Amino acid sequence: MSMRTRAAVLVESGRDAPYAASRPLEVATLDLDPPGPGELLIKVGAAGLCHSDLSVINGSRLRPLPMALGHEAAGEVVETGEGTEFAPGDHVVMAFVPACGHCERCVGGRPALCGPGALANGAGTLLGGGMRFAAEDGSRPHHHLGVSAFSEYTVVSARSAVKIDPELPYEIAALFGCAVLTGAGAVLYSAAVTPGDSVAVFGLGGVGLAALLAAKAAGATTVAVDVVAHKRDLALRMGATHVVEGGPDAVEAVRDLTLGGAEKVIDTTGVVAVLEQAYAATRAGGTTVTVGLPAPGEPLTLPALSLVAEERTLRGSYLGSSVPRRDIPRFIGLYRAGALPVEGLLSHRLGLDEINEGFDRLRTGEAVRQVVAF
Repeated sequence: MSMRTRAAVLVESGRDAPYAASRPLEVATLDLDPPGPGELLIKVGAAGLCHSDLSVINGSRLRPLPMALGHEAAGEVVETGEGTEFAPGDHVVMAFVPACGHCERCVGGRPALCGPGALANGAGTLLGGGMRFAAEDGSRPHHHLGVSAFSEYTVVSARSAVKIDPELPYEIAALFGCAVLTGAGAVLYSAAVTPGDSVAVFGLGGVGLAALLAAKAAGATTVAVDVVAHKRDLALRMGATHVVEGGPDAVEAVRDLTLGGAEKVIDTTGVVAVLEQAYAATRAGGTTVTVGLPAPGEPLTLPALSLVAEERTLRGSYLGSSVPRRDIPRFIGLYRAGALPVEGLLSHRLGLDEINEGFDRLRTGEAVRQVVAF
């Protein structure tokens, strides 16, 4: 039997900012079908606002519309479909790739690249192909990355959920579904940072600051780069060794601080010009990792000779090259031990009806990580 839920639905991409005026997200009451086999009904506790959501709102990432947005969240299992290992009352974090567990990439230990999960995310459906939301006008809002977190209740594939300790506050737990999984994973897995490395992080949003914390926990010296002064100040408070103002002089500043370039450089911005800077700030023999999502088709220009003559590595990282079912509990353990103080990422808490204003704060750089608390 279906139930009712209030959700933030994106009705049109590319509306002019400020979003407080143009209102691309409409908070609507939707019908929500019960979970099917292998699915879970989740009462959402908290959901984070991420640039991956913003890229759908501003039209740089095209998704089928209308869409119930949001992909970084934690909540409680209310009801289960057949064939899941979860039970009502379980607390979970949602991961934004519903890894099937059976395709070649999942079996090979790379669930972030799951083929069926990618197809479902692109189509705006759950992993099994279904859609569970229904609007009063008869339309079927699509699911965002299998999660649709900006909703009081949501239905997800059990392959999107990771069980966690119920004592962890939802607003902290939600961060592990994207910001921490992506940022810390990029440092520890994609870049393989080790003690004594020099690490530069370009872009100090939630993902970038999570990367900074992970690099610090790994024993690296760190350079934090951003155009926004208060984010650089926050990076210093969170333990950055050095900070650099983003812009045309950033590469030379990073090179000066790291004696010729950092050994590992992480770009989190999704801005191609910044990725080119991150590559230029990497020393010979070093590794540049990018987790940002530029607009499709946007070209990247690099000095090709350097890849061979300087033995350089440029690597993409999706979901931090992580395995959510292994790494969400692992990173939560580091948080509990004090090694990943991710509570410092939280800059704003808001209600669902304030979500357009929240994306204005994210767009202008005022916010780091905001959470909708239900």
